Amino acid sequence: MQRRRGRVFLIGALAGGLWLASALVPAYAQENRWGVGTDVGFTAGSVHDTVFNLGFNVDYYLDRNFSVGPMMQITPTGDLFQISFAGAAKYHLRFNNGINVVPFAGFGLIHADLDHGTGPSRIDRNDTSWYIPVGVSLEYQIVHNVAVASTVIVNLHSIDLSPSLPEKDNNSVALMFGLRWGP
Repeated sequence: MQRRRGRVFLIGALAGGLWLASALVPAYAQENRWGVGTDVGFTAGSVHDTVFNLGFNVDYYLDRNFSVGPMMQITPTGDLFQISFAGAAKYHLRFNNGINVVPFAGFGLIHADLDHGTGPSRIDRNDTSWYIPVGVSLEYQIVHNVAVASTVIVNLHSIDLSPSLPEKDNNSVALMFGLRWGP
């Protein structure tokens, strides 16, 4: 239990540091090629029901409407520790009224570690799987290079924590809210 608390604290500190770094990077996003984003929200349908979730992404803009880069989702609290990394491609549909619609898809890895309960019914299992995030963001430009965003992500994967949990976890849905800095 002590080891888990230490790991949760370390992951929480790392996530907080990433969030702080993404909040302080807007000056670098003005170089017309790089963008960053940070999100907070919930994931429903995980191996431990609905969980708190943090999201981070970095985008390299090949042109104004197309970007590629890594994205990460992390669940640092509670009985479930889950982290996923993927490379994603995004297409930015920009409208004149400051609204952007950004569909995206990616491919990567997801790791889930569930440590739940005590005694004979205790669950302490983990698994790593392939990971395909497919989603869409709705962004509203506050100023030229800063936007608020709402994102829905369907996470496709194959987490298997058997024999503790009899069924596989094949998908989850994340609803996230955050900020974007970019060109």
